[in-house]
Amino acid sequence: MVRAIDPAKDVDGFHPENVAKLALEDETGFVPCTPAGCMRLLKEAGVETKGANAVVIGRSMIVGKPMALLLMAKGSDATVTVAHSRSKDLPGICRQADIVVAAVGRPEMVKADWVKDGAVVIDVGINRVEDASKKSGYRLTGDVAYAEVAPKCAAITPVPGGVGPMTIAMLMKNTLISARRTA
Repeated sequence: MVRAIDPAKDVDGFHPENVAKLALEDETGFVPCTPAGCMRLLKEAGVETKGANAVVIGRSMIVGKPMALLLMAKGSDATVTVAHSRSKDLPGICRQADIVVAAVGRPEMVKADWVKDGAVVIDVGINRVEDASKKSGYRLTGDVAYAEVAPKCAAITPVPGGVGPMTIAMLMKNTLISARRTA
């Protein structure tokens, strides 16, 4: 279905042409909004990616794979490991990371003992967890156990309010670029 969208109007960055442009580091394509937002967060926070050991937990075409490509791209130059929920010794893999991007879709999966001191953690997950104390009957939580991981981190994104607003900002940026190109 995504192939039915004109790549020049694919502001989500999911069309195969835009995916190929991302892999080829061709800046004329649209980058998926959530990974683009994560990269902007890293840049604005002054996080050095060159030579950093980054672990992306999740391999989706929406976040995991494009995130890994952006971290590996010229200019970012991180050493990237892509892991998933069934990776052998996932905690050990994560403990080696300077940057952890959690996009696996499991509530509070990443625990404090998975993260080395001084790491930067970007939590892309958004999960509904039952919570009888809330009017809605649930609360939102990320893929990272924020309260226990945050004290170990040089920087960490909260859920909600971290990556989500950046995703929206990148969607607006892509929309503006598309409009200017097709005007």
